[in-house]
Amino acid sequence: MNPVVPYKESSSAKKEQVAQMFNNIAHSYDFLNHFFSMGIDKKWRKKLVAKVEERNPVSILDVATGTADLAISLATINSVKIHGIDISANMLEVGKKKILKHKLSDKVVLSLGDSENIQFPEASFDAVTVSFGVRNFENLNSGLKEMRRVLTVNGRAYILEFSQPSNLLFKKLYWFYFKNLMPFIGKLISKDYSAYSYLPESVKSFPYGVAFLDKLKEAGFSNCKQIPLTFGIATLYIAEK
Repeated sequence: MNPVVPYKESSSAKKEQVAQMFNNIAHSYDFLNHFFSMGIDKKWRKKLVAKVEERNPVSILDVATGTADLAISLATINSVKIHGIDISANMLEVGKKKILKHKLSDKVVLSLGDSENIQFPEASFDAVTVSFGVRNFENLNSGLKEMRRVLTVNGRAYILEFSQPSNLLFKKLYWFYFKNLMPFIGKLISKDYSAYSYLPESVKSFPYGVAFLDKLKEAGFSNCKQIPLTFGIATLYIAEK
């Protein structure tokens, strides 16, 4: 099966297309992200941060950090250092401005980085986080294995990702919104129709729930669990090295 990609007419690999897409929409990403979720995404990230804080990590790698929303939220944890990586230079530039604004340069560092080839030694971080990024991996198994590799022994991965509601009526409304309203509004504001058509396609094709727990186990993780959020629109996965 061919991977779901943002630009179907392009011959570039998925990773290159995803980087191009996020470079294209970086200027409007934060606004649209919060607009489309009606701010609920902030509550989801808060839940993730609370779970991370339970373990009192000293070092965190935020994979696919984007404009650093999660990295900035994680900076509320005492004595923690966060390194965020992403393949989109334009998204990182937005993130760096936000970090300066919040005066967090001593706690959060951002750099270009590939989730499937993480440029850190084995066992470098107490926790690895990623919010709404794993479905964009070109090779999911490679990305998950890399996340596990850079974790310390008993370190945990915290993965927040879109899933699909189980309630039939809510699911129909969800998909109508995702497939019709979101691409239309996204195109008007971001000027990139493909980006917001890709979103529902990538969610629909992505393994979620038990299927994603199986992917985590295949990558070598243990004690894998899921926490559905907001009727199953999103799910927080937690797994241990």
